[in-house]
Amino acid sequence: MKKLVLFFVPVVVIAVLSFRGIEQKNQIAKSVCDSLQISAQEHLTMAVLWYQRSAEMKALYIQSYNMAKISLENQIKKSSSGDKLAVVLDIDETVLDNSPYEAMMIEKGFSHSVKSWKEWTKLAIAKPLPGVIDFLLFVKSKGIEAFYVSNRETDEREATLKNMINEKIPFADTSHIYLKGKESNKTARYNEINKKYKIVLTIGDNLRDFNEVFGNRKNNYGLNIVDSLKTQLRENFILLPNPMYGDWEKAIYGGKYPSEPEKNKLRKLALKSY
Repeated sequence: MKKLVLFFVPVVVIAVLSFRGIEQKNQIAKSVCDSLQISAQEHLTMAVLWYQRSAEMKALYIQSYNMAKISLENQIKKSSSGDKLAVVLDIDETVLDNSPYEAMMIEKGFSHSVKSWKEWTKLAIAKPLPGVIDFLLFVKSKGIEAFYVSNRETDEREATLKNMINEKIPFADTSHIYLKGKESNKTARYNEINKKYKIVLTIGDNLRDFNEVFGNRKNNYGLNIVDSLKTQLRENFILLPNPMYGDWEKAIYGGKYPSEPEKNKLRKLALKSY
């Protein structure tokens, strides 16, 4: 019995000391966290880091644009010889990389605004995304036109063109760029292009770039719409990865953008755990 007691006492002492050590570490960690000024956009950090630093992001863009070549070849085979074919691309996170703007929001702790966004685009320093120039040169070699349909506003045209020309992006001229008018719905602009050309492939980072039906995702976040359009998505659309922002995020907030605290609350509520 004495041996058992002698053995038990050191174990208890060690356990108590260990607990106190953990408690002390937790208190230190809490103190450090309390002293830090956490950015209101801190939730974006991992998404932006993945976009800027992961080899997976680069590989996905290259794979996607290689798939775009295959899809375009298939569409050429299906088309009549007299058809004037066109490819339509979004600009942001499809042709140009705006992740430095997202990184700046994290650093300075501000939310997206038209003013801050235009300060960024005015710099005209966004870099082309992996695979896009190679794909556009392929499009050009096939005698097909590429048009850019973007929800950048018309007063961003000059800076956008300057940026694209500086980066030697094919088809960068006023006749190939369709910017936002009064509404973000791109259907009217697609229809305008369709008057002269047959759009056979659309490329973007948002499903709404493919079809305006994805503008309303109140029902099951739009997942049911994907199921209903599987064939068209497979043949006529190339989707690029963008974990930083998009209509998928807006769906989490119920179709509108509330305050930052409310956004954070809704993001947590949307998570699926076990």
